[in-house]
Amino acid sequence: MRNTLLKLWRSWSARTAGIFLGVLLFTVLLGPWLRPGAGEQRADSALFAPSAAHWFGTDSLGRDLFHRVLAGGALSLSVGVAAALVALGLGLLYGGIAGYVGGRTEAWLMRLADALYSLPLFLVSALLLLFFGHGPLGLILALSLTSWVGEARLTRVLVKQARHFGHVESARSLGFSRSRIFLFHILPSVPGPLLVSVTLAIPQNILAEAALSFVGLGISPPFASWGSLANEGWRAFRTYPHLIFFPGLALFLTAAAFTVLGDALRDALDPRGDEF
Repeated sequence: MRNTLLKLWRSWSARTAGIFLGVLLFTVLLGPWLRPGAGEQRADSALFAPSAAHWFGTDSLGRDLFHRVLAGGALSLSVGVAAALVALGLGLLYGGIAGYVGGRTEAWLMRLADALYSLPLFLVSALLLLFFGHGPLGLILALSLTSWVGEARLTRVLVKQARHFGHVESARSLGFSRSRIFLFHILPSVPGPLLVSVTLAIPQNILAEAALSFVGLGISPPFASWGSLANEGWRAFRTYPHLIFFPGLALFLTAAAFTVLGDALRDALDPRGDEF
């Protein structure tokens, strides 16, 4: 772990992405408390351009757009991270069972996973939102239930490889139960690729939530996300471009930072990287 962190720190792109995400997280969490009342409606301040008083300008109801971008970022990040973790849990369980049991059980489970993987994920997510609701919890469930298949397929491959590791064979020869071998000997051997997968899944979930909210299928009032803010800004794009520019910029930079960090983490965990 220490060597991995050192490799990440030596990469200027990973270092920059990590610092950006750290600052973003700090600002999103503490920003609303640093400027209390900034999100209130003010009829006399509607649609102001960016200024010293309102860094990102104001919206049609006179609310400070910087405050709204922070609030939307808190929801977008929460949904992205939570959906990635839930999908990881489902994928670990499903793919772990398929890879460890093998045989017909594995074949049937993976055929079902392949069938689900072929479905149009955007359409399925929209349909699931009709069932779960358009709140944060509904988004988390909809996104996780449409993205766990990738985690399951990766887990299955990693578990099948780990079954033949020396310490796993030793545990099996000592008569340990299958559940103990799976939980305490196989799963601890496969965290690296799964960590990379989760890191790359977060921006995918953020973008998926933004796309759903942008077309009016995602988050609904009183909640706000970067996607819903972009939806509001699109209506007045020609006259007040700042309404869509700043939520879109925050969405782009955050997704890019997570992607860069995930790629750097994959390179840092690759043992072949030390050979060059």
